[in-house]
Formats: sequence, C-alpha cells, structure tokens
Amino acid sequence: MSLLNWPIFSMTEFRHIKELIRLKNPTVRLDEWPVRVRGGLQIVCILEGKFEWLIEHQRHVLYPNDVVVLCPWHGYGSPTNTLEIGSLAWLTIEPTSFEPSKELFLGEWSAIADADQKLMGRLLVTQAPMVLNNFKWVCDLLQRIETEVKQAEFAYQTRVNQLLDELLITIVRQLSQQQNQRRDFPQAFAQLEQLLRNSLDHPWTVEEMAAVVGLGSTAFTEKVKSFSGFSPLNYLINIRIAEAMKQLRQTAKSLTDIALDTGFYSSQHFSTTFKKLTGYTPGQFRKRGNQ
Repeated sequence: MSLLNWPIFSMTEFRHIKELIRLKNPTVRLDEWPVRVRGGLQIVCILEGKFEWLIEHQRHVLYPNDVVVLCPWHGYGSPTNTLEIGSLAWLTIEPTSFEPSKELFLGEWSAIADADQKLMGRLLVTQAPMVLNNFKWVCDLLQRIETEVKQAEFAYQTRVNQLLDELLITIVRQLSQQQNQRRDFPQAFAQLEQLLRNSLDHPWTVEEMAAVVGLGSTAFTEKVKSFSGFSPLNYLINIRIAEAMKQLRQTAKSLTDIALDTGFYSSQHFSTTFKKLTGYTPGQFRKRGNQ
C-alpha cells in the first residue's frame, strides 16, 4: 500500500470518516501528488515545510498551520505532481449528502441541527475551496481526534463525533470571518443577497444571515439598515415579494406553490404580506399582468 493512502488508524467504527491521515515526507517524491479531485469534505493541515499547490486552478503557497478546506468536487495537488518535503495531516468526511445543488446532510452521527447543516453547506459551496492562514486551532483539533481514536477510551466514539462537529463549526465561523475581512460590506451584502435569492424557501433568521458575512447580529442589523434602509428581515421579505411577483407574471404555478417557493409558511401569510406591500392580492396582481 502506498504511503500516501495509509490511514493512521482503522476507521471501521466511523463510516463517515473516509480518511484520517498524518504524513511525514522526508524526501521529495516525484509523481506522487498530482492535481485531482479526492472526494469527500476534506480538511488539510500543513504541519511542517512549504508546499506549492494548485487548488481549483489557483496557485497557493502553504506554510505550517495553514488549513485548506475542500468540498467533494474540488481538485488540488502540485502543479508539478511533486510532493515536497514536509508534514501534513488531513481528515476526509463522507457526508450522507452534499453536492453543489443539494443540501448538506452530514449524517446521523452529527449533533449539528439540520438547519445549521444546510447553512453550512451553502457557505461551503459559495466560499470553499478556502485557505485559512495560520489557523493552528484546526490542526490541534485534528490531533485531538487522532488521540481519541488511538486511545479508544470510554465513549471515544461519542467524543470523536463531538470533535468533528466542533471542527466543522470552527471552520465555518472562520470562513465567514476571513471572507468578511477581505471585502467591504457592499460586496459581502451582494453575496448574501444572491445566497438568499437562491434559497428563499429556507426560513432564514437574522443570526444565519449575519453568519454569512461574518458579523454579530447587532452589527449586521445596523449595517443592513444603513446600507438598504430596511431591517434584515424586511429586506428579505422584499426579496421574497419581488420573486413572487416574477413567478406570478411568468409562471402558471398555484399561489400555494409560489408562497412555499418564496419562503412564506402559508398562502394566507403570503397573500396578506403581498397585499400590504403591493396594494394587490396575488390573484389580482396576476390578473392585471395578464390583461
């Protein structure tokens, strides 16, 4: 078996862990690290050395404590197929479901709420692959997971799954914060709006929207009000109504289907809100558009 595919421990107790590997490479290895898609939700930590990789066609130079976060469809590796001298560790999680067009569901092992998993998936789709520079905390968490598996003490399966949840939550929070530091609020707000438009049926909360741009709820609310003139939830309602108007004009969908598609919990709630903001019921608006 190749050294590059040699897991540290048996993972038979953890079907959702595809790989848990620590690799120390004392010599340059030619043709051992090509750019390819390796599959799974992967977290790679650089422990020692300097690595030059292509990550989704972008060149990155990685140093100790840098962390690479990749979705199952992302490719990475050396542009020269060479594995440089150094040490790295990686963990690959096999979610029950995760594709660019599908919600993330980690599996029954995770205690993260389903709604939070869905939001996590959306953030990863829009922001990964991502390099988190000098993020030693993730490397330490990987070490703790390895230790739990190796020692196999009382309730270690439960503890490993808790640490996996902690790892993913820590990474997603850092993704939001680091992304927010690299751009001004209008850019962050534009990305949030696109995310909202792509998932209007999700019951968005202010806390979830704030997490997307890496802000606390209070600061986020103040910025949105200053930027748009609306509170976050009122801004979201305006987006929902705009999409509903579009569907009323361009489709033959029932009012109930449009209500659910655009995030209203009932056709009555949809009709009341629509009339309040437009002056027409959805049915009246559709008739006017067909005249």
